[in-house]
Amino acid sequence: MSSDLPLAIEDYALIGDCTTAALVGRNESGYTAGSIDWMCWPRFDSNACFAALLGTSEHGRWRICPADPAPRISRAYRDGTTVLETIFDTAHGRVALIDFMPVDQADSSIIRLVEGRRGKVAMRTHSREMPRSAPF
Repeated sequence: MSSDLPLAIEDYALIGDCTTAALVGRNESGYTAGSIDWMCWPRFDSNACFAALLGTSEHGRWRICPADPAPRISRAYRDGTTVLETIFDTAHGRVALIDFMPVDQADSSIIRLVEGRRGKVAMRTHSREMPRSAPF
């Protein structure tokens, strides 16, 4: 069974737009790979809408990952950018999750693209926003 506990801080990558930022998890088990576990919205000084980093998924998380419970995972920023590319390899194919936040926009937004690279990979997504009444 996979743990719902937060990852170590070094297992997160940062994406942002100079107004706010998000931490995207990486975990070899695949359970929290591709998971936004921390983000204040719409600004850095706003309440957190995703705060699983401070507890469990019940505190808010947005996860996109393969249905395969044990994908091989690699990730890196695209050269000279804060565009994060996470590659999932499974027995059935390869898919990329591309995460970024456009800068110089009137409003903050997160772009999460799923790009098929080879074969067919079943994907899962789950989003649970932190209640606005929460103290984070």
